[in-house]
Amino acid sequence: MSLIQILRKKCAKTLFTTPSHAQKSFLFHKLRNFYKYDISETDIYNPQEALLKAEAQASKIYGTKSTLFLTNGSTSGVISAILACVNNNDKVLLWKNSHPCHKNAVKLAGGSPVYYELEISPEWGIPLDIDPDKIEKILQNQNIKALIITSPTYEGIVSDVKAIKALCNKYGTYLIVDEAHGALYPFSDNLPQSAVNIADFTIQSLHKTAGGLNPTALLHCNCDINIRESLKLINTTSPSYPLLASIEANINYLNSKRGKKALELLISSINELKQNCPNCEFYGDDPTKILVKHHKYSGYELSEYLYEKENIEDEITNDKSTMLLCGIGTSKKSLIRLQKALKNL
Repeated sequence: MSLIQILRKKCAKTLFTTPSHAQKSFLFHKLRNFYKYDISETDIYNPQEALLKAEAQASKIYGTKSTLFLTNGSTSGVISAILACVNNNDKVLLWKNSHPCHKNAVKLAGGSPVYYELEISPEWGIPLDIDPDKIEKILQNQNIKALIITSPTYEGIVSDVKAIKALCNKYGTYLIVDEAHGALYPFSDNLPQSAVNIADFTIQSLHKTAGGLNPTALLHCNCDINIRESLKLINTTSPSYPLLASIEANINYLNSKRGKKALELLISSINELKQNCPNCEFYGDDPTKILVKHHKYSGYELSEYLYEKENIEDEITNDKSTMLLCGIGTSKKSLIRLQKALKNL
């Protein structure tokens, strides 16, 4: 029985167990259906075995040694990966301006951070990809236990993960890839290659582009470390089974013909938008991140125009460019509206 089937199963017994809302007391009525499916581990509901089966099935889909479901975002995956392979005083190489969880993970493990920097594009105002040569110089001169990279970046720039992994193998360094914004990559050849089959650990946020609920995510492992033990150190013993079931459903959808068809439609619609807006410039490796600029506007002015005049809100902006994030939930209608707004500039 899957997690989804367990949550659909109705309990005929009167439960004196947690959660104390008893699936009947809807304190926030708009979430009444969520309350109905919010369960704990009891004799009636025993979802732990179903969770292990769901994770094993996910591992087959992604082609990994193991894939674990996360309900505390990619942050918990990054921290678990570092705790799994870093000991006290081990050196960890990370980007100076990386997500705060990277530095926090090193701190929790008792490691010593070593920083690398990324070149900033003067034309687009965003960090560019990682230079493997610069990484190798650091690995040559310092005993680095683990390297954390962010690929894709927030704005959709992808680094050469294969080349970086080869360097890590050469110098005996674990590679952890924060692929929070690349959860769709394994499901389309028209997207950049995912790190899930390359890196030692890859962490993806389903809620970023793959249509998942906040803060569902995945932790993929391709080495012999028991990552589940390190995850236990920071995970709650009272997980949200509705969120876990949503992860199972999310992966099943992405791997289905229907899900893949929707993804290809999204990509083709975005490409069509770019072709139909010759007055704008676009950049980046990931089509689901529409990084755009216009020669008459700064990034902030473009963002203000879209928000105030066209009622369109972007994801992130800098002085040079604006990024609009797309995902499984982005409709063709929304993209047509954005296209009209950009053509009106």
